[in-house]
Order: sequence, then C-alpha cells, then structure tokens
Amino acid sequence: MTDVRTAIIIGGGIAGPVAALALKRAGITATVYETYPNTAGGIGGTLALAPNGVAALRIVGADQLVIDLATPIHRTVLAFGANRIDLPVLPGVPPLRVVHRNALSGLLHQRAEAEGVPIEYGRRLVDARQTPTGVTARFADGSTASADLLIGADGVHSTVRALVDPQAPGPRYTGVLGFESVASHPVDAEPGTMTFAFGRRGYYLYWPEPGGGTRWGANLPQQRPLSLAEARAIRPAEWWNRLRESYADDDPGAALIRTSDPDELQVSGSLHIMPRVPHWHRGRMVLVGDAVHAPSNSSGQGASLAVESAVQLARCLRDLPDLPAALAAYERLRRARVEGIAARAARINQAKAPGPMGRVVMPLMMRLLMRVAMKPERILGPEQRYTIDWAASAATERSPA
Repeated sequence: MTDVRTAIIIGGGIAGPVAALALKRAGITATVYETYPNTAGGIGGTLALAPNGVAALRIVGADQLVIDLATPIHRTVLAFGANRIDLPVLPGVPPLRVVHRNALSGLLHQRAEAEGVPIEYGRRLVDARQTPTGVTARFADGSTASADLLIGADGVHSTVRALVDPQAPGPRYTGVLGFESVASHPVDAEPGTMTFAFGRRGYYLYWPEPGGGTRWGANLPQQRPLSLAEARAIRPAEWWNRLRESYADDDPGAALIRTSDPDELQVSGSLHIMPRVPHWHRGRMVLVGDAVHAPSNSSGQGASLAVESAVQLARCLRDLPDLPAALAAYERLRRARVEGIAARAARINQAKAPGPMGRVVMPLMMRLLMRVAMKPERILGPEQRYTIDWAASAATERSPA
C-alpha cells in the first residue's frame, strides 16, 4: 500500500463522494470539499447509469439505493420522423437506470456521511501547494486544508486540472444547450421505453414517467456557449417559446413542449465534453470523473465512468507500493477505456446539431447506427459488462482492451 493515509477531495457531485467511500474501504481517510452550499443547487438534469456504473456502486454499498430511486429503461428506440427502430439490448445485463443528478448526488452524500465521511460545503478551491510529503489546498474564504493527496473531482470546469497542468485543454462545447421537463402529454410507448428522436431542427429524447406524464430532454443548437448562470438568467418562458418553435413540426415533440409548464423547465446550459487530457496527475494531485474524462451524453456512460474511476483510484492507492506507481496504474487502467467510449459517443453526438445538410445525413446516420446496433455484444458488451474486481490486486491487473 502507498503511504497515502489522508486525502482532500475537491468536488461533491458524483465522483467525489464515491471516491471518499472507496478510499475509506482502502484504509484512507478523505474529506470532501464542495463549492455549492448544499446538494440541491439544481445543477444538471437527469443522467443515466449503465449496468457497469451500478456494478461499481455496489463496491461502495450504494447500488441498491440507486436501483430503488432510479427509473429502469428496458427498451431504447431510435426515431427519425415516422421511422422507429428498436435498438437491440445486451442479453443478461440489468437495465439502464435514469435518475436526476441532484437526487443521485444527495443519495451519495447521505451514504458518505452515514459512514463518517466529512463533507464541507461552500468551500471553493483557489489554489494548492505541494511539498514532498503532502499538499495544502487554499479556499476562497481564506481557509486551508492539508493531506497526503488532493483529488480533483470538480467537473469539466475543473480548477484542479489547471493546477495539475496549466496547459491542459479545457472543455469543448458541443454546440447545443440542454433542457428538460415533464409534459402531461402521454406518449405511445410502454413504460421503460426511452426514445431518441431527431427532429427537423433539433434532437430530443423522452420516456414515460412512472408517476404519469412524459419526461423529455432537448438539445437546441446554439452558436455561442452560455454559462449556466447566463442560461438561467433568461426567463424560462423565453426558452419555452424557442423550444416550441423548434419542435413545432415534430411528433410528439410539439405536444411535449406545449403541455409542459414553462416555470418548471430545467435549463442545463451548454453541454461540454472533455478532449484528451495529456496529464491525469502530477505529484500529489490527481483527477477523476468529468474533470479528466467527460464523454458526450450520447454515450450513456458519463456518470458510470466517473464512478468506475473513483473506485479504481482507491484500489490502486491500496495495492501499489508508492504514490507514483499507484497514480500511473490508475491512469493505465482507465485511459484507454474512457477514451474509447468517448470516441464512440463523439461519432453519435455529431448528429445532434445538424447543419443544413442534416436532413440528408440523418438517414445515413440511422443506417450506420443500425449496423452498429446489430452487433451489440461487440460494441456495448465491453462497456456494459465491465466490472471492477475489488478483491483482486490492481498491481497485477491488465488494462482493459
């Protein structure tokens, strides 16, 4: 085991509390520092947890909590106009689980606090200084904290990433804004069915809510990225009007927008992905989750990969003889997997914000997706069947193909 006994975790979203729980199981004491004053800030919308993500949560004892909270998705459908294509699913794996990010984060915070993991809110990191034996974090309120290791779980706009490597790339704007709401309009789909629809002017998805109505999410093309604060400074009714205009020619898109309450519209702001990050760690600082690998939401794997990386980092710190070896092993076990999934999602994501030729390209994209879907074991098997063997040593594990 490394000499790491204490850790500072910056970021209390998804990867942060999971990392703290996994570190506790590895014999390392961690404190989570979260910028926001609580977990109910409304940041983000609904996210998906793939079977591999739920399997990783099992290691920290949070899988059943998520299963009880989330909505299972047993069937996925691709729609383009009147065409509907059922996408094959992997046999023998649990369903996709969809859950609101705030709800998942709150659940993980409760789990961490129940196990004695300290979580401090309203603590925004501004700098960190390393020594040969430790690292000290400095926060905006003037306070500091010191530990053996600092973990950046602070999302795509990570402060820690710039401390690890001042030349590191920032997040890449995908060209779309995200929105979400629940419509009273019922769709012609069985419960547990998620439909990915390519409208005439924008992409959207929807599924029946267990309690009634239809939950939908939309990606509107937008030339200039907007921060979350900028997007939310615009009145919801204005966004609602723009959504109504964008989906006026779509079925059921038009009805979904029309029967949604503008005041309940969830604005997620600009959607970003992370390009390849050259350096995942430096000295006593390391990155996990979206701070280092944030694929397009087309992957359905963003949250799951974040959970996996948090668990694998703890496992490497437990099993490798020193910190440099542990961080190198962590990157070796994670990089190829997350970058491969991100590359697959990027190809799909190009279809979400079509240009003038979109109506020509979309049918071709459908045929391509269908060819891919005909081989789900080859494409999705390595992603969704992946499990971390917590009991085995990370020191001897081979990198996933």
